[in-house]
Amino acid sequence: MKERGMIFNAEMVNAILSGRKTQTRRPIKWKQTRFTEIAERDDGSLWPWAEDCERGGDIWFACPYGEIGDHIWVRETWQVIHDHIDESSHVEYRTYAPSIPKEKDRYWHTVYAEHFGDESREDRGFPWRPAIHMPRWASRITLEITDVRVERLRDLSEEDAKSEGIIPSAGGVLPGWEYRINFRDLWMDIYGTDNWEANPWVWVIEFKRVEGGAA
Repeated sequence: MKERGMIFNAEMVNAILSGRKTQTRRPIKWKQTRFTEIAERDDGSLWPWAEDCERGGDIWFACPYGEIGDHIWVRETWQVIHDHIDESSHVEYRTYAPSIPKEKDRYWHTVYAEHFGDESREDRGFPWRPAIHMPRWASRITLEITDVRVERLRDLSEEDAKSEGIIPSAGGVLPGWEYRINFRDLWMDIYGTDNWEANPWVWVIEFKRVEGGAA
């Protein structure tokens, strides 16, 4: 069993903690040539493949996010702070660590953007650190991969979009597209309209929460 970090935004962290999100889709990043393609394996599933010209064999690419049974630790927007308490046991002011501590300690405690919503830096008293800079010790959520597959982005079903943690549209869309329309909008916000229109191959990773909240 291996562990890998994966970035989720605050909205998707909330969906994981509430049990709404059990899937994530990530673009397949690989250098496609005339020797690489998505091919069918013996079990009928599709998978990135390349012809090994030097050895005269096949190469099936490994999913960079892991395989069934591996763990993913969630990287999210965060900070390490210290609350300065007054005589009435109220938080008088907060300070934040000037650099990332090497390990968890009793002085600093970790807070997460998912808890604060749209609260401004002025109101909360500290800036956020990007998810990419989160060390393993600061992560509060661990996921176990239950399935990995490859498919075209726009092949997802309405149930898949729901399992992505998407909130359904309030109305005004085609029946059966209440979840997918909002998934489409989220994807375009992250990767751009052109990426959605290109309908790329994606990794589909299904998971269950094993640490963080009520697993």
